[in-house]
Amino acid sequence: MSLAAQQHEIIHTRPGFIAALDQSGGSTPKALRLYGVAENAWSSEAEMFDLVHAMRTRIMTSPAFSGQRILGAILFENTLNRQVEGRGAAAYLWEAKQVVPFLKVDKGLAEERDGVQLMKPMPALEDLLAQGKAKGVFGTKMRSVIKQANAVGVNALVAQQFETARRILAQGLTPIVEPEVDIHCAEKAQAEALLKAAMLRELDALNGNQVILKLTLPEADNFYADCIAHPQVLRVAALSGGYSREESNARLRRQNGMTASFSRALTEGLQRQQNDDEFSSLLDASIGSIFEASTT
Repeated sequence: MSLAAQQHEIIHTRPGFIAALDQSGGSTPKALRLYGVAENAWSSEAEMFDLVHAMRTRIMTSPAFSGQRILGAILFENTLNRQVEGRGAAAYLWEAKQVVPFLKVDKGLAEERDGVQLMKPMPALEDLLAQGKAKGVFGTKMRSVIKQANAVGVNALVAQQFETARRILAQGLTPIVEPEVDIHCAEKAQAEALLKAAMLRELDALNGNQVILKLTLPEADNFYADCIAHPQVLRVAALSGGYSREESNARLRRQNGMTASFSRALTEGLQRQQNDDEFSSLLDASIGSIFEASTT
């Protein structure tokens, strides 16, 4: 079995979840603050990224972090280009941990229009995909956000996600399509209905290619069952979206066949000041609870 086929099989069939370690420039200060690193701890963007890489390295190298419960991990481009214990980050994930590596490829969000935030243009996407593939990445992730139940905006957002997904599939990589519905959306259930209808139309047109969906935990239990069962869907993951880990896990347990892909909820409670035993113990408990919620 080829490496790509082996990793495909892991993502498709193995119990577990996808760790999101992909905070980018805009979200890194908050991630570091929650980790106990004040913003006066760095004086340049380079120092900030050194600090967040140290945090991610501590997570990835922890004994608690392995392919036994974690299927894949999403990396930021800056992390992809760094080393973990003497190996490239993607190579380390797969070779040392048997965790399938993914790469965040979007360049952030555009200003809100028609109740959504589309992704900013990605003119150099194919170059980034080639770089990721050369470093052992299996797939990618890209995020846009739905703020209102606006059919025009939602349809445009889903069209952009799947247009980009087709560019990624053409390069032999598996895209994670992430059309997040803001948990503070006043008409969240209505926005989710618009989103699901638009996604199903796009999925039907994929012509045999498979994507992973990463979706906000829905208001109605098992609302995305049609997506989970769709032949063009490799897996459906859930983002925590601002819910606490406890709330995220509780909602996820009620979604049959949906797996986690948490970021902030995964690292909740981890602190730079903790010794290695405390850190690994807390990370192990977090991973254990998310794994359990992902296997309902």
